[in-house]
Amino acid sequence: MHCFFRTLVLMGLLFNFNREASARDNPGRIDRKPAAAGRFYPADVSELRTTLAALFSGAKPRTAQNVTAIVCPHAGYVFSGKVAASGYNQVDADKKFDNVFVIGSSHQVSFPGASIYNQGDYLTPLGKAKVNIELANKLIKENPVFTYNPEADRSEHTVEVQVPFLQYHLKKELRLVPIVLGTQSEETCRKIAMALKPYFNRRNLFVFSTDFSHYPSYADAQLADKATCDAIATGSPGELMKFLDKYRGKNMPNLATNLCGWTSVLVMLDLMSQDPEKKIVPIHYLNSGDSEYGDKQQVVGYWSLALTNMEATKSQPATFEFTREEKIMMLKIARGTIEKYVRDRRIPQDDPSVYPDKLKQHAGAFVTLKTDGTLRGCIGRFSANIPLYQLIRELAVASSTEDSRFEPVVAGETDHLEIEISVLSPMRKISSPDEIIPGKHGIYIKKGNASGTFLPQVAVETGWNVEEFLGHCARDKAGIGWNGWKEAELYIYEACVFSESELSVRKD
Repeated sequence: MHCFFRTLVLMGLLFNFNREASARDNPGRIDRKPAAAGRFYPADVSELRTTLAALFSGAKPRTAQNVTAIVCPHAGYVFSGKVAASGYNQVDADKKFDNVFVIGSSHQVSFPGASIYNQGDYLTPLGKAKVNIELANKLIKENPVFTYNPEADRSEHTVEVQVPFLQYHLKKELRLVPIVLGTQSEETCRKIAMALKPYFNRRNLFVFSTDFSHYPSYADAQLADKATCDAIATGSPGELMKFLDKYRGKNMPNLATNLCGWTSVLVMLDLMSQDPEKKIVPIHYLNSGDSEYGDKQQVVGYWSLALTNMEATKSQPATFEFTREEKIMMLKIARGTIEKYVRDRRIPQDDPSVYPDKLKQHAGAFVTLKTDGTLRGCIGRFSANIPLYQLIRELAVASSTEDSRFEPVVAGETDHLEIEISVLSPMRKISSPDEIIPGKHGIYIKKGNASGTFLPQVAVETGWNVEEFLGHCARDKAGIGWNGWKEAELYIYEACVFSESELSVRKD
């Protein structure tokens, strides 16, 4: 009996030793066999190729440029395959990527951190997809948040279902870094993002795997999934988590989750956080009720999104020009929204047909509130995936009730508010402060996770020269010290700025 227990102990020690040794240098490779073939996608190679060809032919064409990451669903191909193909269509098929990081949240087991498959290559009916085992081992060795957990891969589909799309679409050699997240911690997601940050560049492609709403009705899913998409498109990890927490309180019938892979999406937002050159573009939406195999009583929602570099927008006009009537219309949108929201916590409903095309374009904007010349609130976004008129409504609510520097505006204050709107041009990175023209250019300073901005009009209102403009922004907004801008990334943008007083807009 003692020998039996001693043998068990030795076997346990040997297992642990072999697992740790394998995670270090994998002396013997074990290719991962497909677990989802025949369930989520065809197991027969000919049938799979035919299915993929049909999905890509019916998918949305490429509209996004300079794509460094995509978000794609991971359900059965008959339900979500067309949406996934639309996402992959945004990726340059002829480009040679150093690596393709495929990141998904575990459906099977919960464990700290994330598991990287480093045992061998990935097998699918289309053949072998090479895994960059050397890089996988490096990430595991250097970052405590990474490990290899056999249970994370054994029957998990979230990463696997993406691989045939990559094999079919990309024309150059594919090298995978398959990552399954077991964590439910926001802080751990940030640590995972920090570990992957050195690879989050144009030489690599990132694929984030998630479905959206689970089990509401068809109509409710459309509403929930649009709202979730908008929250992701802000690019802010905090905004996404605040949205998910808030939406749980809505008690939508049968809604189990807005975003099953929220940890994966959170890693993406942490990776791109405070990087003004990154923009999230919605590509395609469907839910399972749109499939011939689905019903509309309880559905699952699917979005594909593309993360692009703003450099692709450099061909756009440097500034936006609006007529007096268009400016007045935007100011009235902001004022009407603030007054109704402060009074009864409701946002006015829009009829898009009443707005001119310029107010339907996508652009960044800020809404600034002042009382007797003193700042009362200011909130903005550098880019948006919603029409300008809708963005102004959202920013009007945010500037009046969500600016953490001030108490929310109350009904008795609205008559005394002065509203100013700044519509922003695309941002451009500069190599020298000599490119900054005070009064013409707004500035954005970024150093690590710290950032700050001043609108163009700030330099005029204060009388600062360029060095003072940069110094105040670095110290007072980014928190990196007066001279911190000298070691930071600098960006400039222009703005079309107009206010109620300038245009003599009545406030009643």
